[in-house]
Amino acid sequence: MKTILIANPKGGSGKTTLATNLAGYFASRGGRVLLADLDRQRSASDWLSRRPAALPAIHGWNSQSDKKSMGGVKPDWLVVDSPAGMHGDKLSNALKRAERVIVPVQPSAFDMVATRNFLEELCAEKSVRKEKIEVAMIGMRVDARTRAAADLSSFLDAAGFPVLTLLRDAQIYVQAAGEGLSLFDMAPSRTAREMEQWQPLLDWLE
Repeated sequence: MKTILIANPKGGSGKTTLATNLAGYFASRGGRVLLADLDRQRSASDWLSRRPAALPAIHGWNSQSDKKSMGGVKPDWLVVDSPAGMHGDKLSNALKRAERVIVPVQPSAFDMVATRNFLEELCAEKSVRKEKIEVAMIGMRVDARTRAAADLSSFLDAAGFPVLTLLRDAQIYVQAAGEGLSLFDMAPSRTAREMEQWQPLLDWLE
């Protein structure tokens, strides 16, 4: 089982958007996928409850569930949607189970300050220092025409981790979330532009 941790202590950074779409991607490729929702808001669990039964299965687990609720599922992929405010021992414990960490960040001063502090904490973790875990960053809800996007690019360039891609602020993410879908469940004609932006991330994971 390969475990991907989506982490940033800043609420609203785009963790659930990444987690649900990645789970949908692996499921669309025939993988057995477990989506762990550790956030008290249960957004990923709510998304999963709306997911049409006819789509490739994704099994859910959240912080209020007993671990036995995983049943006999032996996933190929575990995608972890981490909670806001994850620091200290909780971060260390989450890293023990992860092979890859994705840090999403949005183009705002508040998000960049919070993420900078988190990256310093992340770099202090032994597993990250010794490169036992691969860490990469994603820009979320980016409008390339804005000054905020330029500020974000400068921040990411100085962050010290690979920057895989910048995902645009598109209504299709809102539509997919409302219907319990991932981009990978939708018609290619609707998601062509998004697929171009996602491809570097997918290549890194595979």
